[in-house]
Amino acid sequence: MKILYAIQGTGNGHISRAREIIPYLKQYGELDLLISGTQADVQLPYPVKYKLKGVGFVFGIDGGIDMKSSFKELHPLTFIKDIYDIPVKEYDLVINDYEPVTAWACKIHQINCIAISHQAAFLSKHTPRIKKKDKFAENVLKNYAPCTDKIAFHFDSYDSFIHTPVIRSEVRQMEVTNKEHISVYLPAYADELLLKHFNKINDVQFEVFSKHSKKPYKQKNCIVKPVLNVDFINSLASSNGLITNGGFESPAEASFLGKKVMCIPMSNQYEQKCNAKAFKLLGGTRVKKVESDFYLKINEWLEFGKPIKVNYKDETAEIIAKMMNKYSK
Repeated sequence: MKILYAIQGTGNGHISRAREIIPYLKQYGELDLLISGTQADVQLPYPVKYKLKGVGFVFGIDGGIDMKSSFKELHPLTFIKDIYDIPVKEYDLVINDYEPVTAWACKIHQINCIAISHQAAFLSKHTPRIKKKDKFAENVLKNYAPCTDKIAFHFDSYDSFIHTPVIRSEVRQMEVTNKEHISVYLPAYADELLLKHFNKINDVQFEVFSKHSKKPYKQKNCIVKPVLNVDFINSLASSNGLITNGGFESPAEASFLGKKVMCIPMSNQYEQKCNAKAFKLLGGTRVKKVESDFYLKINEWLEFGKPIKVNYKDETAEIIAKMMNKYSK
């Protein structure tokens, strides 16, 4: 059986999940990998057959997307060409983690495309949303990478096809300690802006994982490091908590490790705002954005924020087996 697994390369969560799923897919046949997008910091330790531009975005420095840089990264003619060039007809099964090129290629050629992603959870009306529903963003989530079947992941099983998060093996095996530092991953904010607030909290050390710095450095009570997978999970496992954006995997892993979490969704990112809302319903802390009183909110969270401990079951093998049994007949 020939399988194509297509993975979104913007953001680390898709690659992190793929690292867990790939060994199981390899048990069922000949597996080829495709990645589109270039903003991930986590590396895939497997050969990638297809590397495409795709459609993604570039992180900014003020809490949102760098629209100018993102626009420069758009290559619509290349995107369309890739859709028609990618040989999806050669595969018995196409599995897609929110990757638009193969999704649209399958739609054009009327081939089954199985979504296996966090974003697929938004195909259910039961998945938590913010109060003000964004119809345009909902349409993007629905049509960015269209699918014929879906397997989704979220903080809770809000619907029959939604499973709890895929927690990386290395995270499951980590020794959990508390060295009292706070791990930080806010890739859409400039280091200088964050350090201005963290430096006001003298008695706490912050380990900041930065998209904007290629070399580590120290400023008062803050250690700034490039985003490296091993460094980040080691920091997280030994931390007193995590301050991160409204992504999915990092809050899920922090909760699995029993850490308290503050989520700050990227501005104008509907999905992240909905994720933060869902996480708040579980008992996490949500802050709308970094403003002048951010350091006060951090102090309040440090004093009153409570850890969330969720023992997410390892269902990956079972999920893949069920999918393969359905589509290998």
